[in-house]
Amino acid sequence: MSNVIPFSQALRERTWSGHGESEGAGFMTDLMNGKGSRDDYISLVTQHFFIYEAIEAAADRMKNDPVAAAFISPKLTRLPAIREDLRFLIGDDWLNQITPLPTTARYVARINHVAAVWSGGFIAHHYTRYLGDLSGGQVIRTLMQRQFGFETNGVGFYLFADIAKPREFKDTYRAQLDAVKWDAAERERVIDEVMVAYRFNTELFVDLAEAKAAAAA
Repeated sequence: MSNVIPFSQALRERTWSGHGESEGAGFMTDLMNGKGSRDDYISLVTQHFFIYEAIEAAADRMKNDPVAAAFISPKLTRLPAIREDLRFLIGDDWLNQITPLPTTARYVARINHVAAVWSGGFIAHHYTRYLGDLSGGQVIRTLMQRQFGFETNGVGFYLFADIAKPREFKDTYRAQLDAVKWDAAERERVIDEVMVAYRFNTELFVDLAEAKAAAAA
């Protein structure tokens, strides 16, 4: 009997501490606990725009890659929803009113770099974003609806209308991870890149907190 741990399980276990640090960052904790403002939420959505613009452009480039293609699904596409959320939250001129924070710019550059040359790196960032959106993102949506009176406008990013059973979708995604014929060294590289993505998320929350403090000064 084989005692080899499935890659998806190893990935979750090895990156769990990084995930916890990301979710526990002060800016996000305040937003989740009702201490954040509507403007704080808008700031978060704004940074998501730049991140998902990069990752979905990368998905378009990777759609014919023999490894990455299995993970790419139009059901996951978030950019149109983010655009509509920002139109609702900021106004029709939203695109001229937003800029990426320094961490976001570095995050986008990292996605652009790895997705251009490495399917495993693309999958690492894809996994980190979308499986998180299908899990903790649903809690965020509920809390934002409760705090700010949103119905669907403003939180469309978190609504996956084409995924009726998120748990089954995530199980399939993890099975696809297990099926990829990566050797041990490549699996380590992918795990390391997931940790890179988590660090970017943590640093982004720090940037958001600092930008909020600067605006209040």
